This record gives sequence, structure tokens and C-alpha cells, in this order.
Amino acid sequence: MANILVCDDDREIVDAIEIYLSQDGYRIFKAYDGEQALELLQREEIHLLIMDVMMPRLDGIRATLKIREQSSIPIIILSAKSEDTDKILGLNIGADDYITKPFNPLELAARVKSNLRRYTSLGSLNQENKAVYQVGGLVLNDDTKQVTVDDEPVKMTPIEYNILLLLMKNRGKVFSINQIYESIWNEDAIGADNTVAVHIRHIREKIEINPKEPRYLKVVWGVGYKIDGENV
Repeated sequence: MANILVCDDDREIVDAIEIYLSQDGYRIFKAYDGEQALELLQREEIHLLIMDVMMPRLDGIRATLKIREQSSIPIIILSAKSEDTDKILGLNIGADDYITKPFNPLELAARVKSNLRRYTSLGSLNQENKAVYQVGGLVLNDDTKQVTVDDEPVKMTPIEYNILLLLMKNRGKVFSINQIYESIWNEDAIGADNTVAVHIRHIREKIEINPKEPRYLKVVWGVGYKIDGENV
């Protein structure tokens, strides 16, 4: 079963999350600030991190930035703030998902499960229907789970990879924001616009020479996104 690191300066919240997730068989590691989280990540094999935003010593924002320099493990931001700007900030710094306090334990467990499933799928070498998808200099190898642009490797989070895989498997087909969200997150697309848009921007920054004039990942205004190999 997966190892989960819970990081929050509120010890009661950490203990409560441990109780909820331990019931599903997860092994829980605890940290109470970003520094402790980084130290644990160096010592232990962690498969998912639940990270609070506001913490002493090293807050969740800066800790997430440091973690993303070395690791692509799923990160769920836990925050007392519910405004869209705070959610977007969490995604912008490299988080995969977010949940706001107070949270429903069942919702938290569901998000942990779905993020772990995407991460496990990305790292598995036993997937069926393995294939290589290529558009110009953009290559996605679903056997090795690697993406390259002009023969240079591109590091992606599980969500970024799965969005790109969806679009490259269906080259030329336009997917709406809701279709992308429901395909990748496996849940109803309620308030999905900002979440998908942030991940699309991250993908463009990684695969495009000029993200403002994309060669590969293009928008069809008012409809959605597609991978297009024209003029490549």
C-alpha cells in the first residue's frame, strides 16, 4: 500500500487525516512544516503528499516549489482558503490537486485514490496498448512513459502526462475543458475551467518553443484544445 506524507502545522488535522486514510490501508508519515516534509522525502519512499499552505519555517508554497525540482509525486494542496486565486496558485506551483478546509473525509480519500491511480499508471511498465505517438518533434512513448521534444526529455507530472496522452492519442480531435477534466479526473467537471487551463499552460511551457504561438497544443476558441501537427 502507498506511503502518504501529511504536512500541516495543525497537529489535530494531521492526526485526523491519519485516522481517515489509515482505514484504507495507507501508511502515514507526519510533518508539521515544509522543512520537516523535505527531510522526510529524503529519507522515506513517499508516493503522495498532502501539503498545507500556511505553515511556519517553510510554507507549503515554497516547499512545493523545492519538491518539484526533484520529484513528480502527486501533491494535494490543503488550504483554508477557497477562493479561485488560491486554488490556481496551488496548481501554478506544481500541485496536482487541492482540497479546502473544512474537508469531507470521503472527498479527501477519493482524491488521494485518484491521484495515486494516475501516478501508478504513469510509472507502470505493465500497461496494455503501449504505443509511441509523434507529432513533428514531439514524441510521447507510452511504453517508457517518456516525453521528448526535439530529442530533449521533458519532465511532466502525472496529470500533465495524461492530458498530453489523451490529446496525442486523438490527434486533431478537439476536446472541451469539461471533456478533458472528466477524462483525466474521472469526476464531474464542476468548476473545471481554471484547473484545466493551468495544466494546459504548464504543458505548453514544457513542449512549445514559444507558448504564445504553439506548434502542437492549440486552442480552438470557444470549443477546447487539440494536438495539431499542421505547420510542424
